[in-house]
Amino acid sequence: MVTVSTATAVWSRDSVKGEKRDLWTAMKRGFRCRCPRCGEGKLFRAFLKVDNNCSVCGLDYTPHRADDLPAYLVIIIVGHILVPVILWIETDYAPPVWLQLSIYLPVTLIASLALLQPVKGAVVGFQWALRMHGFDENAPGEIPPV
Repeated sequence: MVTVSTATAVWSRDSVKGEKRDLWTAMKRGFRCRCPRCGEGKLFRAFLKVDNNCSVCGLDYTPHRADDLPAYLVIIIVGHILVPVILWIETDYAPPVWLQLSIYLPVTLIASLALLQPVKGAVVGFQWALRMHGFDENAPGEIPPV
């Protein structure tokens, strides 16, 4: 029986050569809709369209894969803020249903739309800081299948 040994490529943040990327700084910059690397260039060219690259430092944004995560996070954030308030108002004051709907629906819509772009920026900053989805210039080669 022949034993074949393949080298296992192990990735860690310390094994990566190149610039240090602080996670919280990158996420804060992304939340402000700025470039996660320099914090100066714009991250978005339209409401939810990420630009191709930073106009200041030239960082390529095309590898990002935010997909549906920002929408799920916004639902969780808005739900955790509004549901306790809605339950408190309902139990203490019991306003009519028409009044509740005329207030809660627009507040929910406005809060969701206001948070969607900053949360997407934070997700892109998160991916850049952790060198995910092609944001790593020094990515190891693919490991051949066994």
